[in-house]
Amino acid sequence: MFDENDELMPENLPLYKKGQEIFDVVKEITDLIPEDNDMLQDIKGQMLSDAAMLTVKVSGAEGGDLYDIRMQNAAIIRKAAMDLMVQNHSLDAYGFEYVEYFQIVRNLIEEYRLLFIDWVKGFDQWNYIIDRWGLFNPPGVGPHDKDPDDDIPFNPDDFFE
Repeated sequence: MFDENDELMPENLPLYKKGQEIFDVVKEITDLIPEDNDMLQDIKGQMLSDAAMLTVKVSGAEGGDLYDIRMQNAAIIRKAAMDLMVQNHSLDAYGFEYVEYFQIVRNLIEEYRLLFIDWVKGFDQWNYIIDRWGLFNPPGVGPHDKDPDDDIPFNPDDFFE
């Protein structure tokens, strides 16, 4: 049975699915890291954490819905993907035997990047609160702008009697 709300679930987004695929491949590759190599084990932990961000933060952005929250999650995703993209150098530097497998991850991240661009383009720029830090405001909105919600009269007694 199909529920129209299923379409709204983050797990059904192509970006989320590609992120899950990346995590699964990273897990398979890092499972080849020898248990007795502490440095490679540390790199493994970082890689798995970065790979997990590719789905976790999509869910956070979709759940938050506000433009600034979505952009904040998008920035974290971008950093995690970029960090993951260069981990092959660390694997190689510390003697990982199967570093050539990492090219699979890099190819998947490129596919993810293209989906990411379309996903971010779909953010509703009119659904925002002003980011007073100035990083994640929609175009044309600054951290010192007057908040349009300040003009909406609010009397708490109307709600809490």
